[in-house]
Amino acid sequence: MASVPFPAVKPTGRSYTPGAYPTAEFKSLSGVTTRMLYGNRRSDAELSLEFGNITDTNAALILRNYEQVTPTGDWVSFTSATGSLGAASPLATYLQESGGSGLRWRYAEAPQVSSVFPGRSTVRVTFVGQLDAA
Repeated sequence: MASVPFPAVKPTGRSYTPGAYPTAEFKSLSGVTTRMLYGNRRSDAELSLEFGNITDTNAALILRNYEQVTPTGDWVSFTSATGSLGAASPLATYLQESGGSGLRWRYAEAPQVSSVFPGRSTVRVTFVGQLDAA
């Protein structure tokens, strides 16, 4: 399993959720709540990207990336020239998950492609950031 770079296509919109730390809460009969933290790293982050009105050639690059990554168990990597393009440096570190989080971006579902007009499409992709056992 290895990192596969995401194509250098600029997103027109994005949504990011940093994931959560593994915790459990227990409530006693007296109403006291105890919170147990089971790890020191986040998991299940989500990143949704939209590529509005891009060429069909760029849409095909995204579909090809999906085909490269998914059957092999590889993960997607982002750089400042890809998924985090347009985000300021501090935020881009989170979007890339390059700050030592250990999360690896994988496709949560197949990309959705909508035709805008001949030769132009809008593509929506959703990724989930997961920790690997390795």
